[in-house]
Amino acid sequence: MGFGLKPREEKFYGYLLENTQLIRDAADVLQEAINRDGDLSELMVRIDELEKKADVNTAKIVGLLHKTFITPLDREDIYSIAHKLDDVIDCIQGTIERMELYNAGTASDGARELAVLVGKSVKQIDKAFTHLPEIKKQKEKLEERCARIIEYEAMGDRLYRQEMAKLFRECKDPIEIIKWKEILLHLEETLDISEDIANLLKGVIVKYA
Repeated sequence: MGFGLKPREEKFYGYLLENTQLIRDAADVLQEAINRDGDLSELMVRIDELEKKADVNTAKIVGLLHKTFITPLDREDIYSIAHKLDDVIDCIQGTIERMELYNAGTASDGARELAVLVGKSVKQIDKAFTHLPEIKKQKEKLEERCARIIEYEAMGDRLYRQEMAKLFRECKDPIEIIKWKEILLHLEETLDISEDIANLLKGVIVKYA
């Protein structure tokens, strides 16, 4: 990373960026899962590996916080952001896990659209974190990324309500209702956590840009 930063600043930003890339990879696995009928065991192996890597990076960030006297951002912000990133990949993992455990079958168009929004949102998160090391210069780009994440969450919120209403209105099998209610909830929760990250980044902008 050629930002001319102090070594420990590079480590913080490096670990955060590694996790945003892991989240992008997790969203790609989610796309495969939501569009696949049948066995998801291979995808579960992949998402579990990504989640474990994210956990390791998060632990490294927390450990570095304990050892670093001066941090590039408020340590509370770094801690909160790191854990929210970890929550995103946990939520994606939980979605795929439920699809496999419940043998959920074919996803609705609305569920697929929610997964697409998750993918778009995490791409913006990944791009947003590339702007953090030069936050003063990249303020406008970072604000734009945050705005898009919040927009995707609002779109997802509307779509989630529509899909839930449709599920209870049209599905006659109570077991299928239970399955897809849980899956839809996890997809929507992933977007909610993404919005939390955008709001944390907006707070960082106020402090540092």
